[in-house]
Amino acid sequence: MRAMAVTLCAAFVATAQTPSGPALPAVKLLEVPQRVGILTTANISLDEVIHRVLANNRDIVVQKLVREESYLNIKAARGFFDPRVGFGGQRVRSVTPIASLLGGAANGKLTQEEYVADPYISGAFQQTGATYKLDFSSARQSSDSQFLALNPQYPTSVNLTLTQPLWRGLFFDDNRHRLAVARKNAQLSDAQLRQRVIETISQAVQAYDELQYAYLNLQVQIEAIHLAEQQDASNRRQVAQGLLAPVDVVQTQTQIATFQQNVYLAQQTLTNAENALKALISTDKDDLIWAAALIPQEKPEKAVTTPALQTAIATALKSRPEIDEAGLSIEVNQLDARLAREQAKPQVDVNAAFSLSGLSGHVLPPQPNPFTAGFVQLGQRINDLSALNGLPALPPISFGSGQVPPVFVGGYGQSLAALGTGNFSSATVGVNVSIPIRNRTAVANEAIAAAEGKRLTAQKQQVEMAIVQDVRNAVQGLSSAQARLDAAVSAREYAEQQYASEQRQFQAGTSTVFLVLQRQTDLIVARTREVRARADVGEAESNLERATATTLEKRNIQVSKS
Repeated sequence: MRAMAVTLCAAFVATAQTPSGPALPAVKLLEVPQRVGILTTANISLDEVIHRVLANNRDIVVQKLVREESYLNIKAARGFFDPRVGFGGQRVRSVTPIASLLGGAANGKLTQEEYVADPYISGAFQQTGATYKLDFSSARQSSDSQFLALNPQYPTSVNLTLTQPLWRGLFFDDNRHRLAVARKNAQLSDAQLRQRVIETISQAVQAYDELQYAYLNLQVQIEAIHLAEQQDASNRRQVAQGLLAPVDVVQTQTQIATFQQNVYLAQQTLTNAENALKALISTDKDDLIWAAALIPQEKPEKAVTTPALQTAIATALKSRPEIDEAGLSIEVNQLDARLAREQAKPQVDVNAAFSLSGLSGHVLPPQPNPFTAGFVQLGQRINDLSALNGLPALPPISFGSGQVPPVFVGGYGQSLAALGTGNFSSATVGVNVSIPIRNRTAVANEAIAAAEGKRLTAQKQQVEMAIVQDVRNAVQGLSSAQARLDAAVSAREYAEQQYASEQRQFQAGTSTVFLVLQRQTDLIVARTREVRARADVGEAESNLERATATTLEKRNIQVSKS
């Protein structure tokens, strides 16, 4: 940034002297030094500032991550109601010692082998809290038992079980409570993010207004040097003409030195305001923006409209994120209380089960029956005697027909076919009742939730009172700031008129240098106050937007939901 230089009374040389008096004070040049670390300039608008601040603010980034986590918690809570597919499989081989012919093993050792596969699907219904499980079980069984007619065998079955709560857990339970709370927490994170964005925008607008003020204030202080320079030049001419004493030039030089101090202070104020804004819009200490002088493009508004107090309060109570946060906390508490009441109810569940079965296997060739083997000789002797006496022979002793139904004869596919016929089914319906005695845990949790609800309600009322107070202060602040600005404008206009009048009187010889410089000082003070008042109006308006939660609407910014 080029150094600004203001030449004070350049028409006179530093060694100018009066015809009969001492040498006049030398004319000094004001050089506004280049600010430290500033190498270039950059124009910047308020919209650009707001968007860069929102993009780089770490608190907003963190709050966005919190909001994203809250929506993921909803997905996680919904996951309980997702169907689950599973599979169970096993191989069993057993060798059992048998000490009786009834065990089916003549050599005292029964060997059995089984392969089982059991895929299933299970889950729960969100609406009613019912749980279900549907599985398909199939197996291959082989054995050396003498009593088997099919070996290997292929038993299959389809089983459906359903458990439906009728009282506790019918409309609300732990899992639905978890899902409802996750949804409320997501809404809460949205409100918290919105609140953080509003506060950040308000902070950015006020920082921008401060930068505007700092530039305008520096211009006012530099212009004060110009006014003092003009008066000094006039005084020197009149001293040369013998109309004024050299001390009058000393007075203007004193004024110039005083104004120079104000210029340096204004430059420091500008640097402070600029660095504060840079800290908001940059996250890198090596960002090139630190080496640039930021030039604000917007001009301060001359006047703003102060809304009606009751309208502002109603808008704030409807739009402030804090109200939403307090309300959501109460709603979460109501969910906790509902769960506690639900846990205090008796447990009444209806259980239903239905299954279809199938069976198939390969038919074994006829083998000696251990139950009838001991009667073979006896039967043969009876038949021989019967034949000698002309009687018919006895039929073979048997414990059954020995025939396997055709529907069971075949491999695994035949078992599935038998399963599909639906001829072999079973159904079960039952009720389980569990009545808690006293159930002090649930009763205590319900009482705790009720007490917590009262506390949260009281806190919400406190929040509402704080918001009303905030809005009242903000409305009064804007009204007062606008009134101060109007008064400052009038004071500046009157100061300009007084200064012009005093100069005319001075030129006519009816005033003094002291009075002219006094009016000059009054003018600069009035201009400085006007600049400050304009900045205060902008900041008061931004504060009212924050207090009524209209910042996003006024700045056309939307906080998207996940």
